[in-house]
Amino acid sequence: MYSKNFFLLLLANIACASALMLSRGDIVYGIEPVEAYTYVQNSAAQSITHSYEAQIEPRASIQRVISYDTLKPMYCVKASDADIETLMKIVQAEAGGEDRRGKLLVANVVINRVKNKQFPNNITDVVYQQSQNVTQFSPVSNGVINEVAVSAETKEVVYSALRGEDVSNGALFFMARKYTPPENAQWFDDNLTFLFSYGGHDFYTR
Repeated sequence: MYSKNFFLLLLANIACASALMLSRGDIVYGIEPVEAYTYVQNSAAQSITHSYEAQIEPRASIQRVISYDTLKPMYCVKASDADIETLMKIVQAEAGGEDRRGKLLVANVVINRVKNKQFPNNITDVVYQQSQNVTQFSPVSNGVINEVAVSAETKEVVYSALRGEDVSNGALFFMARKYTPPENAQWFDDNLTFLFSYGGHDFYTR
């Protein structure tokens, strides 16, 4: 009788101990306690890693490639380095004695012509354009455009005009009436629409 009860009690203790060990996670599918702990740790780490990768994957898929075209300045007209240098020279030659607005207006007229289909489509060709062997800008015909020293203000004005600063009201022509032969000034008055005067120049459009 005692041996039978002892046997039953022993079986009950073994069952309780097994249940306790399983509930604590000490044994995982027949793995020893230390190995089981390592297994659980590795599984948790892999789960966290996979979860993190899943979160960052969409970001990786929308990465943008930044190129020189993205970083270079955005101008209102296409302008090469040579174009910019030409624009600086003509502004300095035509309005070197004017204030900032006077310089800006000259730059605006050149850029307005580039945008207009009646004129060449780049700055250099606009500045050096000839009509019936007559240049459009007097500093080109007398060579002053090649003799000027471009000021810091002129450089700033030109870059600002290329980025879109415009106070010209669409002007396509200007003349310094004080230095223009009367017959030439008369052509401006008879064939163009006067807009305004500023500094030493009168500004016109068609």
